[in-house]
Amino acid sequence: MTKNQAVFDRAWRYLLAAWLVALASTASAVFIGEVMGQAPCVLCWYQRIAMFPLVLLLGIALLRSETGVAIYGIALSALGQAVALYHTLLYWHWIPESLAPCGQGPSCRQQVLNLFGYLDLPMLSLTAFTLITVLLVMSMKASGHE
Repeated sequence: MTKNQAVFDRAWRYLLAAWLVALASTASAVFIGEVMGQAPCVLCWYQRIAMFPLVLLLGIALLRSETGVAIYGIALSALGQAVALYHTLLYWHWIPESLAPCGQGPSCRQQVLNLFGYLDLPMLSLTAFTLITVLLVMSMKASGHE
């Protein structure tokens, strides 16, 4: 194996890992909404708007072996990460309820799911976006696109 092939393989693996996180997050969001019947709040919708395209974008990049697409994924992921951070802080009552964008429909502070007693949906979303961002940055560094 040549050095260039090894670099490409490492970058591709990071891209694959980011795609798997995006795929699992999207599948989870669809499951919670469609199977469990939990309607998403406004901030959850914004996070979905950032997450769902990542599955297609990163999936197509994997099929075409285009590791340079990571920069576009980072932009979407960072946007989702910012919304998820705001949602997490709002959910934890660190941001006043008067600053919540939720009007009609489910509350942005409503507890829908809590895993292990401390992992709520906004925190899971923040974790997923952060992991995707880190993996895509690592993919860019591994491929030499800095």
